[in-house]
Amino acid sequence: MRIYINIALIVLSIALIASILLQTRGGGLGGLFGSEGMSGGQYKTRRGLEKTLFQVTIGLSALFFILVIVATFLIS
Repeated sequence: MRIYINIALIVLSIALIASILLQTRGGGLGGLFGSEGMSGGQYKTRRGLEKTLFQVTIGLSALFFILVIVATFLIS
Protein backbone atom coordinates (compact mmCIF):
# COMPACT_ATOMS: atom_id res chain seq x y z
CA MET A 1 0.00 0.00 0.00
CA ARG A 2 2.82 2.37 0.87
CA ILE A 3 4.46 1.79 -2.52
CA TYR A 4 1.28 2.80 -4.36
CA ILE A 5 0.97 5.98 -2.32
CA ASN A 6 4.62 6.85 -2.98
CA ILE A 7 4.14 6.32 -6.72
CA ALA A 8 0.98 8.45 -6.63
CA LEU A 9 2.90 11.19 -4.79
CA ILE A 10 5.63 11.17 -7.43
CA VAL A 11 3.10 11.35 -10.29
CA LEU A 12 1.13 14.11 -8.51
CA SER A 13 4.26 16.12 -7.80
CA ILE A 14 5.33 15.98 -11.45
CA ALA A 15 1.83 16.99 -12.59
CA LEU A 16 1.75 19.82 -10.04
CA ILE A 17 5.14 21.14 -11.15
CA ALA A 18 4.04 20.99 -14.80
CA SER A 19 0.77 22.81 -14.11
CA ILE A 20 2.58 25.55 -12.20
CA LEU A 21 5.17 26.00 -14.94
CA LEU A 22 2.49 26.15 -17.65
CA GLN A 23 0.83 29.17 -16.05
CA THR A 24 2.06 32.37 -17.65
CA ARG A 25 2.32 35.79 -16.11
CA GLY A 26 3.24 37.82 -19.16
CA GLY A 27 5.85 39.80 -17.23
CA GLY A 28 8.85 37.86 -18.50
CA LEU A 29 11.99 37.73 -16.41
CA GLY A 30 11.18 41.06 -14.79
CA GLY A 31 8.59 39.31 -12.62
CA LEU A 32 11.31 37.22 -11.03
CA PHE A 33 12.96 40.28 -9.55
CA GLY A 34 9.89 42.05 -8.24
CA SER A 35 9.08 44.44 -11.05
CA GLU A 36 5.52 44.61 -12.25
CA GLY A 37 6.35 44.00 -15.89
CA MET A 38 3.88 44.74 -18.65
CA SER A 39 0.75 44.22 -16.57
CA GLY A 40 1.15 47.51 -14.72
CA GLY A 41 0.02 45.96 -11.47
CA GLN A 42 -3.59 45.66 -12.62
CA TYR A 43 -5.77 42.70 -11.72
CA LYS A 44 -6.29 40.37 -14.66
CA THR A 45 -9.32 38.08 -14.87
CA ARG A 46 -8.52 34.49 -15.79
CA ARG A 47 -10.51 33.12 -18.71
CA GLY A 48 -10.65 29.95 -20.75
CA LEU A 49 -7.66 27.65 -20.59
CA GLU A 50 -5.88 29.85 -18.05
CA LYS A 51 -8.80 29.53 -15.63
CA THR A 52 -9.01 25.77 -16.14
CA LEU A 53 -5.27 25.37 -15.58
CA PHE A 54 -5.52 27.46 -12.41
CA GLN A 55 -8.34 25.27 -11.07
CA VAL A 56 -6.45 22.09 -11.98
CA THR A 57 -3.43 23.40 -10.07
CA ILE A 58 -5.56 24.03 -6.99
CA GLY A 59 -7.09 20.55 -7.24
CA LEU A 60 -3.70 18.87 -7.68
CA SER A 61 -2.24 20.73 -4.71
CA ALA A 62 -5.20 19.76 -2.49
CA LEU A 63 -4.94 16.13 -3.58
CA PHE A 64 -1.19 16.17 -2.99
CA PHE A 65 -1.70 17.62 0.50
CA ILE A 66 -4.28 14.96 1.40
CA LEU A 67 -2.09 12.18 0.06
CA VAL A 68 0.89 13.42 2.08
CA ILE A 69 -1.22 13.34 5.25
CA VAL A 70 -2.39 9.79 4.45
CA ALA A 71 1.19 8.69 3.77
CA THR A 72 2.33 10.22 7.06
CA PHE A 73 -0.26 8.26 9.03
CA LEU A 74 0.64 5.01 7.24
CA ILE A 75 4.34 5.36 8.02
CA SER A 76 3.87 5.98 11.75
